[in-house]
Amino acid sequence: MTETYDILVIGAGPAGYAAALEAAALGRSTALVERNLLGGTCLNRGCIPTKLFLGATAPIPAIAAQSRLRLGQGSFTADMAALQKRKTSLLAATRQAMTKTLETAGIRLISGEAELSGPTQVLVRTTDDTQTRVDFHRLILALGSAPSWPELLTPDGEAVLSSDHALDLSTVPVSLIVIGAGAIGLEMAQFFQRMGSSVTLIEAAERIAPTEDPEICAQLASMLKRQGVTVRANATVCALERTAEGIRVRLGAEEEVTASKVLVAVGRKPNTHFPGLETILPARKKNALEVDENLMLSEHIFAVGDCNGMTLLAHAAEDQGRFAARYAAGKISGPYAPGPIPFCIYGDPEAFRVGPTLEETRANGLSCTESKAQLAANPVAQAAAAPHGLVKVLWHDDTVIGVSAVGHGVLHLVTTATIMVAQGWSRSQAENLIFAHPTLDETLRHALLTTPQ
Repeated sequence: MTETYDILVIGAGPAGYAAALEAAALGRSTALVERNLLGGTCLNRGCIPTKLFLGATAPIPAIAAQSRLRLGQGSFTADMAALQKRKTSLLAATRQAMTKTLETAGIRLISGEAELSGPTQVLVRTTDDTQTRVDFHRLILALGSAPSWPELLTPDGEAVLSSDHALDLSTVPVSLIVIGAGAIGLEMAQFFQRMGSSVTLIEAAERIAPTEDPEICAQLASMLKRQGVTVRANATVCALERTAEGIRVRLGAEEEVTASKVLVAVGRKPNTHFPGLETILPARKKNALEVDENLMLSEHIFAVGDCNGMTLLAHAAEDQGRFAARYAAGKISGPYAPGPIPFCIYGDPEAFRVGPTLEETRANGLSCTESKAQLAANPVAQAAAAPHGLVKVLWHDDTVIGVSAVGHGVLHLVTTATIMVAQGWSRSQAENLIFAHPTLDETLRHALLTTPQ
């Protein structure tokens, strides 16, 4: 059987799903191939389940914060089995809704393994063990990414866990070592600490959240320590040893840390394998699908989202998918220029960054200044008994080029900050905007109006 479409999308994660819907909305005949579950890593093993777990346990730090002020007493205990049941039902309902949306949009959903069988042809081995040939005018590859680790830290699913394993645990480990303090490690550390695990967070770089502003990182580390998480930065794992009690992690020549389980969260790698692609791009790189300025691999093929290695974030992937669909449909021309992309860390505290850090601008020879404001003076932060944290604004002359923040609820500010960076706001624009009172947004205003240094 042969089917023909204007635009064929491989992969139904954030990038592929967005690309397919955009293509169909533009009137192009569209098919979407997925070998596993709709939603990709983001829905099934990443963004959504972690936020569900963090949201469900949010009352724990909130009650603890009010109790420290002696304003009352109480407790909240989350049920891991109930959380897993809720996760399963929520994800299934979301996938069902996605399927209905695709049907309504007139998109053909094909379940199976695909391979490139010609310059404009794909062969799909469907789940019922039949083959479907699909001819296309444009192909959009949205292959996603996978957890990455060195051989020393290879998970076994028992004592040594990946984030996938951790999200499926039916019981809470008594103690947990989290290796890697990027966004994934930080969020998982917070969740398991709330659930009662004794958590040790280990990062090889000199600070946790190593890609972020140093002052933001320092405050983040201080807040996590205050919550009971043991934070070890500048610590290299040399060996893992399984014991009768769990696992022993050796740091350097003399120091050891033990726990019942270890979670490896040292990063992700782009998925680059797509059968048959090597016949079109025999000299391609292996670590990512290297695209041109229009996100294209060849005359007929795009690669979007995590697989091209540009920015491994779901919202960046969606934006790339929509761009590729519009470009493939002839509605826009390149190059792809997404503007500032926000980076977020969830939990309590939260953190975000839009634009470069001061370190990065100095490394690139750009003269910049910073202004900042503390959350301690903010009435909303005080009401939440969470006065720790700050907002920082990075300036080049009189133009906002970056915003960073850490603290309780600061992700409420991220879209406003992204608009300001994208539009290159000046101090006068901030002065002429009315910020609602009382809100966390006022701390962003104070940071904008403080004299840069």
